[in-house]
Amino acid sequence: MAATQAAGALKRTPFYSMHVALGAKIVRFAGYEMPVTYPAGLIAEHKAVRERCGLFDVSHMGEFIIRGARAVDFVNYVTTNDVAALAFGQVHYSTILNDRGTIEDDCLVYRFADHIMMVVNASNVEKDFAHIARHAAKFDVALEDVSDDMGLLALQGPKAVSILQPLTSTDLSSMKYYHFAEGEVDGMPMIVSRTGYTGEDGFELYHDVAHSARLWNALMAGGNVTPCGLGARDTLRLEMGMALYGNDIDDTVTPLEANLGWLVKLKKGEFVGKPALERQKAQGVSRKLVGFTMSDRNIARHGYPVYCGGAASDIVRSGTMSPTLGIPIGTCYLPTPSAKEGTTFDVEIRGKRAPATVTKTPFYKDASHL
Repeated sequence: MAATQAAGALKRTPFYSMHVALGAKIVRFAGYEMPVTYPAGLIAEHKAVRERCGLFDVSHMGEFIIRGARAVDFVNYVTTNDVAALAFGQVHYSTILNDRGTIEDDCLVYRFADHIMMVVNASNVEKDFAHIARHAAKFDVALEDVSDDMGLLALQGPKAVSILQPLTSTDLSSMKYYHFAEGEVDGMPMIVSRTGYTGEDGFELYHDVAHSARLWNALMAGGNVTPCGLGARDTLRLEMGMALYGNDIDDTVTPLEANLGWLVKLKKGEFVGKPALERQKAQGVSRKLVGFTMSDRNIARHGYPVYCGGAASDIVRSGTMSPTLGIPIGTCYLPTPSAKEGTTFDVEIRGKRAPATVTKTPFYKDASHL
């Protein structure tokens, strides 16, 4: 199993011993003991992914397998994107909503020839499974949570192809973005996908946990891969303006408010949350998620108060000093009339208000390969 857990104890991924051996700083995250940084530090890890290649343990993510003649119909009903439009071997990003139209989770949906796989956030695995299982009977599908049996590594960076290709017969150069293939890596059965959460090229390697240690060693053997923790994963995804559940999106916001309207296919048929979104679309969205930048090294952290037009508006959802750009960046929700590029507002930092400017995302725009 990927992780064992006594009552109240934290889980560990199959790579935990590797992280400890490499001197990683271990923190509590989504019920797991996970590496946040390694001795080289967050900046070095971030830079490695932007310039060369980094390796992330993301085995804490949850995976559900859905089988049955109406598996596509079922996943179409419990998510917002159009699963029927996926070809075999294709992936898409989507959201899972409640009846209020707010976001229970964001997810990836993989369409195989004979089943569907949903990949969800670690902190929401049990909640998500219970949430979608309520609808399984009317579609006559079988749901299985395989999260504890599946390991997952993300190899990210411009050198990912050259590092992974010698280990697999799968033609990586012909694999399109947001597609996947079933094959082998170093002789181990593997699902190889090309999605990513960093703004760089790269691959996700889903595998049986029995192969985890061998896979890690195979990828690290050449000395060209930098192990990376949660810290670099967060700065990399924020530079790309990619949402993090629990920060930028949660069950208090809708996809339309979070600039994820492109994930909502209102014409595909009925799905959970559709009536609420139709009402909101007709009435107009009152707030929008925006990206912002700041000057003078004023770093806005998650939870800091945000003021627009002198009035309290929101809190900072995500915020950091961008390692690539060298400026503070962040996200928050603003009233729709103010959610325009160039609008200025204030963030309260240690009791003082500092100016911020609405900035179009992604902040980091050197991602032409995607």
